[in-house]
Amino acid sequence: MKRSFASLSPQEVLALAISLEEEDARIIQEFARRVRKTHPEFAAQLDQQRAEEENHRARLVELYRKKYGDEIPLITRKDVIGFVDRPTLPPDELSPEEIAEKIALMELETQRFYEKAAERTSDAELRDLFAFLAEAERQHEAKAVGVAAAAKRTEISPRYTEHQLFVLQVIQPGLVGLMDGSVSTLAPLFASAIATQRSWDAFVVGTAASVGAAISMGFAEGLSDDGALTGRGRPLLRGFVTGLMTFVGGIGHALPFLIPNYMWAMIVALIVVGLELVAIAYIRYRYMQTPFMRSIVQVVFGGILVVIAGVLIGEA
Repeated sequence: MKRSFASLSPQEVLALAISLEEEDARIIQEFARRVRKTHPEFAAQLDQQRAEEENHRARLVELYRKKYGDEIPLITRKDVIGFVDRPTLPPDELSPEEIAEKIALMELETQRFYEKAAERTSDAELRDLFAFLAEAERQHEAKAVGVAAAAKRTEISPRYTEHQLFVLQVIQPGLVGLMDGSVSTLAPLFASAIATQRSWDAFVVGTAASVGAAISMGFAEGLSDDGALTGRGRPLLRGFVTGLMTFVGGIGHALPFLIPNYMWAMIVALIVVGLELVAIAYIRYRYMQTPFMRSIVQVVFGGILVVIAGVLIGEA
């Protein structure tokens, strides 16, 4: 079970810092390996940054041994609430600017970790090292943003990476709630509509499914992150917003069944579902960097399967 950042002891925070630096260094090394033949100068910059990350790790290990001994507990980002999920391996075929943007996100997240760690500790030596490393990560993030800007031949706002991290930590979880409500409630809604052929009964089932999905998603989001590392705000508020978005996503295609005529209600509901699926595909394209046509195929095909499942269950 994941632990909150606030529950970690100073020893565990230091061990986590060692793990973060090691992981960042290995990811940067992998990026360098992939672009060495095509962009040797950029790979050399990545090699330098990796060496700096390894130096940070060495300083952290030295301080850990000084304070706690040689045995470092195994604790990683996956064990602590609040970190952005990363794929096991970086995506293939990334351009230098895309790699630079991903590194900027990594560095900003690690910077925020060090800032929070420095705030929490009462040990002057730990606080000084965490503050130093936070500034070093800030400089790395600024360099990465500069590389991305040069590759794109455009100016990038100093707050660009913060916006990207905000999208990952705040916007995307909310959109997941919206999409879950839109898709997961289709089967019970259409199953009840086909089985009863009564608009009001279908509306009641669709509303109940929307409320149930909203409560489930709201609790899941509220318990997923205490906000200590991400600054995403209070869990209660986040859970409420996610639950509300889930409800909105589900109630949209239930509302047409307020139309007394069953056939007209079905036609309007199917049109609404089509519009919702296209909107979800665009949201995935806009905020989750999914190619639009791929998103259309995945979302629309998946939505159609859910609707068909509901229809078949209703006719059973």
